[in-house]
Amino acid sequence: MNRISPQLSTSVHSFTQMLSSTRRGARLARLLGATALRAWNAPQDLTERTELVVAELAANAVLHGRVPGRDFRLTLAYDAAAERVTVEVTDARGDRIPRTGPAVAGYEVGGRGLLLVAALADHWETVPYPPSGKTVRAELSMREYRPTLP
Repeated sequence: MNRISPQLSTSVHSFTQMLSSTRRGARLARLLGATALRAWNAPQDLTERTELVVAELAANAVLHGRVPGRDFRLTLAYDAAAERVTVEVTDARGDRIPRTGPAVAGYEVGGRGLLLVAALADHWETVPYPPSGKTVRAELSMREYRPTLP
C-alpha cells in the first residue's frame, strides 16, 4: 500500500556563529546576519531593521563586553510564518549590563545605540549567560513595527 506521508516544512530558520571581539568581528556579524535573512527570503524592511540591530548589539559586545581572548556569539532565529526575527548577542561581560537612559547631551560620543535598538525592535532585554556572561536579545516583527515620523 502506498501512503503519502505528510511533509513537515519548518518555517523557523536559525543561525549561530562565534565571532572575534574586534571591530572586524562586529562588521562580520552584521554582514552574516543580513546574508542569512536574505537567504531565508525575509521581508526587506525586516532584514534592514535587523541588520541595524545586529550592528549595534555586536558593536556593544566588542566595545563594552570584550574580555581578551574571548569571542562573542551571534544567534539569529527567523520564523517565516510569523515574520519575526530574534537576535541574540552573547558576550563575556555579565557585570556590564546595558541600559538606556536619557538622551546624551552635548558632544559626548556614544550612548545612543540602545535607543536605536529600542526604536527598531518590538522588545529587547538582557539575560545572564552563566557563568560570567550576558545575552542581549531583541525581537523584531513585521506586525508590530510602526515607524514614527519626525
